[in-house]
Amino acid sequence: MSPLLPRAVHPAAWWGWAIGLAVAVSTVTNPFLLLTALGVAALVVTSRRGSSPWAKSFRLYLWLGAFIVMVRALLHVLVGLKYGDTVVLPLPEVTLPSWAAGINILGDVRLEGLLGAITDGLRLAVMIACIGAANALANPKRLLRSLPGALSEIGSAVVVTITVAPQLADSVQRVMRARALRGDTARGIRALPRIALPVLEDTLDRSLLLASAMDSRGYGRRRDVAPAQRILTAICTLGGLLASAVGIYGILDATTPDWLGAPVLCVGIALSLSGIWLGGRANARSTYRPDPWRWPEWLTVVSGFAAALAVHLAARGDAASLGMPLAPLTVPALPLVAVAGFLVAALPAFLTPAPPAPATRGQDRLRAPDVGLEGVPS
Repeated sequence: MSPLLPRAVHPAAWWGWAIGLAVAVSTVTNPFLLLTALGVAALVVTSRRGSSPWAKSFRLYLWLGAFIVMVRALLHVLVGLKYGDTVVLPLPEVTLPSWAAGINILGDVRLEGLLGAITDGLRLAVMIACIGAANALANPKRLLRSLPGALSEIGSAVVVTITVAPQLADSVQRVMRARALRGDTARGIRALPRIALPVLEDTLDRSLLLASAMDSRGYGRRRDVAPAQRILTAICTLGGLLASAVGIYGILDATTPDWLGAPVLCVGIALSLSGIWLGGRANARSTYRPDPWRWPEWLTVVSGFAAALAVHLAARGDAASLGMPLAPLTVPALPLVAVAGFLVAALPAFLTPAPPAPATRGQDRLRAPDVGLEGVPS
């Protein structure tokens, strides 16, 4: 089968792309670059999202980002540090005692400080939009069956948690449609019991169906493992976590010896992967029709991390171009290397397979109920 035929891209590839894009944005306050990254995320989501309920969740993340920007600007007006020369909103300042020095309540709002607060909020909003893009593009149920066996139980809990909100919204919509067909026009508080009780009943039915499906597929069942292997798995997992923590500390702290940084971190990662592999051997499961990983998946992951690499190169060449110049206030520069990296991150919108078309009603009758869980005990 040609990889460009309509099919779902591996969910891990979308998460890798989104993480790379979020890492690139994390060190940027230049509004031109932030809006470019936001446009890239919106373009890829619009072009490659499917028809699942969570595919429409990207809009919620955009509203959340807008709310974060407004709250950040409001906090700057109320208690933020006012700096700059151009006063845009003269306000009285509340005098605080000496022990509260450094906290300004109200006071003249200056253009430079307000723009700095807005760009900081915009950076966080774009990072949230990148994670929202991964949630809209990646099917969490398909991501579960791609996890190692040792992480399947944690993945099951995460998937159930992620899918609660879309399923709850779907239940509310069904109940609202049923009320409209019955001619029930009650609104406000009076309509709450008539909506909440059917939604609760539907949620319980879905939970029972999910529990039955998980039990029939062998979730929670493990093979008999020798005590020595169980102890070795625990030692590798715990030792890997401790070594990774020490290695990260060694990398962040410049006063530590060189051997305490990257070498210890690599040892910790190796031990953690060994523990995951040993723990997966105790979880007996098989995967029906595993998701393929072909060149579109590699292209997706590489394009996301290309944006992070481009921003890193731009920072080494001219770090000031990645920020918003506030003192003095000028129009921010446009670093071409960083812009090129963000444009490369938009390639999955054009060079990856289109999502499959939604199934028709006749196909839905022939298809077995999809509870989103894979893994039959071998």
